[in-house]
Amino acid sequence: MTRHAAWASTAATKLPGSPGAAALTIIAGEKNWGESMKSLLAGAAVCWMLASASPVLAQPASGAEPVRLGLILDMASVYADVTGPGSETAARMAVEDFGGEVLGRPIEVLVADHQNKPDIAGSVAAKWFDIDHVAALLDVAASSPALAAMTVARAHNKIIIMSGPGATSITNEACIPTSVHYTYNTFALAHTTGKAVIRQGGRSWFFLTADYTFGHQLEADTSAVVKAAGGEVLGQALAPIGTSDYSSFLLQAQQSKAQVVGFAVAGADLVNAVKQAAEFGLDQGGQKLTGLLVYINDIHGLGLQATQGMLLSSAFYWDRDDATRQWAKRFYGRLHKMPNMSQAGVYSSTMHYLQAVQAAGTTDSATVMRAMRDTPVNDFFAHNGRIRADGLMVHDMYLFQVKTPAESKGPWDYYKLVATIPGDEAFQPLAESRCPLAAQK
Repeated sequence: MTRHAAWASTAATKLPGSPGAAALTIIAGEKNWGESMKSLLAGAAVCWMLASASPVLAQPASGAEPVRLGLILDMASVYADVTGPGSETAARMAVEDFGGEVLGRPIEVLVADHQNKPDIAGSVAAKWFDIDHVAALLDVAASSPALAAMTVARAHNKIIIMSGPGATSITNEACIPTSVHYTYNTFALAHTTGKAVIRQGGRSWFFLTADYTFGHQLEADTSAVVKAAGGEVLGQALAPIGTSDYSSFLLQAQQSKAQVVGFAVAGADLVNAVKQAAEFGLDQGGQKLTGLLVYINDIHGLGLQATQGMLLSSAFYWDRDDATRQWAKRFYGRLHKMPNMSQAGVYSSTMHYLQAVQAAGTTDSATVMRAMRDTPVNDFFAHNGRIRADGLMVHDMYLFQVKTPAESKGPWDYYKLVATIPGDEAFQPLAESRCPLAAQK
């Protein structure tokens, strides 16, 4: 399948039918460019016809059109375990907990797979806004797809909230008035994990970096922290997304003799890279392996024997307090795995959005954004979190250390808290933001 198949590839978009009727799923994808274009144009025509045909898009008995909310995620690739079905589940839990309707209208959640391709993410967003009347995007996993969807959201004046991507450019050069970067970013990771590793003596670094927006910005932010502390960066190796063989990159890291090998990769790529680094004996040779974005799913996959003692930063840990444990237990009951920070962020941000819609009495983007900014975030995810003019949701970050097998009391009991970093210290100061909206304090 070519990239030109855009959203029609595997992104399944459900168009609501009459009550009790099965949803209609449109899936396309052709073998060559000519067929793809014919199919895409035909599919677009069909979608427009369906969108305007009242028998297909019949409204609920109440006559109220649903408030449609969308998530564009990685459902089957390198980030599927850390976003994917878990993020979808979190959003649906929030909608259920809110009561399933807002302003007297039922709430409907749409989900699509962007396959980690920005063009697909952008096309899905455009189709949802134009045809399905989606009110807001609750998440777009991965930085490059998220940035593409932000461009579309800006053109349509729609709200987009992001918990999966990490690029700092989201609230800097690429900022828009209707976006919220909710859970974490590469600046916070660098100033939490990076600083902690430097304090432990890691002065020289080599980066194994994902060769796309997220990886580049995570390396840049961490490099700035290293150099500001008087350390040095000895080199980098750029790895494409979905790399299966890291041997050549790890050999470069080994030959650099850097004290720290910083992994600016994520999801399944991080798991594969760390496993292969152990096989190469980098840690046995005295090099410290440091994951700069590590989810609890990654620790679960790698095991405590391989990750014990590792420092990592996160906005959320399921076993932090009674409130996190209570919510995580419900999440676990659905997926049989504990939630990570991005999935918890999706739940929290979905609730925050719906509460703002209820308070504003409308789904109008500008009005809802004002309500979201005016209302602090206080729930199991964040305490006194606030959304700034540049769209960044500022909240505490946490530095954790992975337990030893002997310290762990069972599955998913993996972290011990080292430090709580106040949001104003963890995130980029608003005065340093390169977002034109930052002046609107």
